[in-house]
Amino acid sequence: MHSLHIDTSTAWQGGQRQLFDLVVGLRERGDRVTLVAHPGGPLFRRMQEGTDVVGLAPKGDVDIAAAWRLSRVLKSVQPDIVHAHDSHGVAMAATAIAILSPATHLPLVITRRSEFRPERTTFSKWKYSQVDAFVATNGSVRQRLLAEGVPSARVAVIPPGVDVERIDRVDAANLHAELFLPTHAPIVGNVAVLDPQKGHHHLIAAAGLVLRDVPDTRFVIMGDGPLRAALARDVHGRHLDRHIFLPGFHTDIARHLKGFDVYVSAALHVTGSLALIEAMAASRPIVATAVGHVPDLIEDGVTGLLVPPKDDAALAAAITRLLKDEPLRRAMGARASARAREQFSLERTVEDTTALYQRLIGA
Repeated sequence: MHSLHIDTSTAWQGGQRQLFDLVVGLRERGDRVTLVAHPGGPLFRRMQEGTDVVGLAPKGDVDIAAAWRLSRVLKSVQPDIVHAHDSHGVAMAATAIAILSPATHLPLVITRRSEFRPERTTFSKWKYSQVDAFVATNGSVRQRLLAEGVPSARVAVIPPGVDVERIDRVDAANLHAELFLPTHAPIVGNVAVLDPQKGHHHLIAAAGLVLRDVPDTRFVIMGDGPLRAALARDVHGRHLDRHIFLPGFHTDIARHLKGFDVYVSAALHVTGSLALIEAMAASRPIVATAVGHVPDLIEDGVTGLLVPPKDDAALAAAITRLLKDEPLRRAMGARASARAREQFSLERTVEDTTALYQRLIGA
């Protein structure tokens, strides 16, 4: 089977990491995969050493020239199915398929990772009407799609998967040495794009409360984004420079996750869950806000602790509880790892995606 995947992003976030792993997983099972990616993006750079990688990106939702170039790619490589992983990719793919051959239908799949409401323009309605199947990464996204009028038969829930075996093999980062932290200081970590919906200001506020009870704790907030400067000012304004670190973006996430004693998500809304699942696979006990589909991932009191969003005191209390109870941390981490292995493995994601492709191609 030959699938063609499209991602037009210039970022390296959870969606791009999921697509990278999916492409690798499909190829490992013997399938041919062509990737169309933004030539200036990190996904293209990471995949360009392999075969079947095409650099192409539209200038916007309506870019006839880019769609025409994609139609030439489709005609050349002749995939069995097209899978778009972002909004602009759907627009380009739907238009390219229409240009290629209106009489011959090439199945089109789109992955939706968030509960956003798409634009209701005439073109937007048209492009989504061309989609044969929507891959929802969780039940909340599925409910949003159904609320938008997408028939349930066209929606498949396929959670993002992680390579649990690889995470098991990775050695934990020595964050104490890398960041010059006190040898025995417990580390509370977070990995996310630094933008408002991730709730980092609430995590920083909660950190100040945690330090009253566990004063040697260090907080490591990994990632980059538009809020980095504002978060640094917040840390400095609270006189927490010696306790909260923003080391920026790193690609070897698994190593750093395994260097944390507790993983925390203070998100106000959830658009993705890859970091949480990776933290589970890395056997980290988790404190997370109960937003979106997070309660479907984290069983409160079993694989982690859930708190309301924007409740700094509750967030701090849950972090403090785990820091003071090592047996509880170990037990929750072990149960989280077992759950990730059972329900969120990359192998399962690849199998479910392949089954969807086969059904659409057969239809």
